[in-house]
Amino acid sequence: MSSHPPSPTHTSRRTVLTTGSLVVASAALLGTPARAAGVPDPFTLGVASGDPWPDGFVVWTRLAVSPLDLDGLGGMGQRATDVEYQVAEDERFTRVVRSGVVTTGPEQGHAVHVTLTGLKPGREYFYRFRALGHVSRVGRAVTAPAFGAHADRLRMTVASCANWEHGYFTAYGHMAAERPDLMVHLGDYYYELMPYGYPVSSGVPRAHKNGESRTLAQYRARMAQYKTDPHLQDAHAAAPWLVIWDDHEVENNWADETPEIWDRDFLARRAAAFRAYYENMPLRVSSMPRGIDMQLYRRIQWGDLATFHLLDTRQYRSDQANLDLIKVVDADARDPRRSITGAAQEAWLQEGFQTSTARWDLVTQQVPFVQYDRTAGPLLWGDMDTWDGYVASRERVVDAWVQAGVRNPVVLTGDIHEAFASDIKRDFNDLSSAPVGVELITTSITSGGDGSDSSTPALAWNPHIKFNNDLRGYLSVDLTPELLEARFQVLDYVSELGSSVRTRAVFGVGDGEHRLHRIA
Repeated sequence: MSSHPPSPTHTSRRTVLTTGSLVVASAALLGTPARAAGVPDPFTLGVASGDPWPDGFVVWTRLAVSPLDLDGLGGMGQRATDVEYQVAEDERFTRVVRSGVVTTGPEQGHAVHVTLTGLKPGREYFYRFRALGHVSRVGRAVTAPAFGAHADRLRMTVASCANWEHGYFTAYGHMAAERPDLMVHLGDYYYELMPYGYPVSSGVPRAHKNGESRTLAQYRARMAQYKTDPHLQDAHAAAPWLVIWDDHEVENNWADETPEIWDRDFLARRAAAFRAYYENMPLRVSSMPRGIDMQLYRRIQWGDLATFHLLDTRQYRSDQANLDLIKVVDADARDPRRSITGAAQEAWLQEGFQTSTARWDLVTQQVPFVQYDRTAGPLLWGDMDTWDGYVASRERVVDAWVQAGVRNPVVLTGDIHEAFASDIKRDFNDLSSAPVGVELITTSITSGGDGSDSSTPALAWNPHIKFNNDLRGYLSVDLTPELLEARFQVLDYVSELGSSVRTRAVFGVGDGEHRLHRIA
């Protein structure tokens, strides 16, 4: 069914009444004035939650009275600010279960991260912040079921690749309207490029500010620009997020310590990008960067139903094969010494497969996993930035889940700006062999512009790829012990506001089947 999220300028009577009640309630609960006269609202970037565990989650906000300021400090300057937070069991905050005060300042980019613990598993909570006499909007979060506890259902949305210049983030508004348990973002949350640096045929309806992101101030300001989008704010407030990066959070197609194009200052740029990414995402303190290093790969469990293996295929990868220029999957792309995950992360993933007791193991990562031959003919043409450029890595990961007896392996992917649904083969040289898992690739939120309701002719010689579509949108997944149902949600356009959302295709994976079947 199509739905229409509210436009960015729309304010309902319910919103006005709720906002007013929050100010009064906060004043009553915290014993402070409801509004400091003349002080601008510091909550212009919204609120967010993330990384839910059975006993809690992270809540986030970032203070900014002037979000696009060139110094990256959002008009907050060098001052420190006390920020109060509340967590309640109900949306009206009559049953507050956690509250406190944290201090933020320029060293944190005026961001706030609160890691909550001691909450009840498998239930809904609401949170908000207060600073400088203003109260933030209310966010909704959920805790995961208790470790090993039976879970009947998980509803989640999956998104990737939101280029500000390529369109409006209407899809995020539709994701928020679904009110899922989780939202998963697979990277390219924002783009570092200079204004008009990535043209598309559908035009540039809105422009990047502050030049190409290279310094900490520029990355902070660029992230702030993205977070002013009302549909993105709605999506963050609607559910907790699991986030990983891809390349544009730093620079296009970067690989470990190697930039796409030679840059003597790349490591300083990488450290700045990592810091800004952490400051702006609802991540646990375990992911706080230390210079050019940041621990982003991690596991999230959803009772006995699902384990998310969240990967980082950028920070530890070998440089792309063939200088990322020659696209033939040749000896260099197959070299077993090359890795897309790095040895430590690969061992961590293998250990996760061996110890998993979940019904579904979701390998949540950035770039296309299955073999995708781009042209007909005797040579295999692939993208060296994907797992086709790291064939031995892919073979080791698939062998690991097969040998561990993983019950239902599913790879969730972004990056490519198109939707795909594919069966995974243990040996892609034998495409007639039985599948050993599935990959679901979400299209982009906006990247690539409006797109078209079409598919690639390459499906004819890639029989393991069951679906492809070039419209923008997201993936909506409903998971039960018996079935994974994936709906490919698409928008007809993103170059203007107002597109409705529709379901372009529905695929299912039955428990133990390891293959896709089309439902609609």
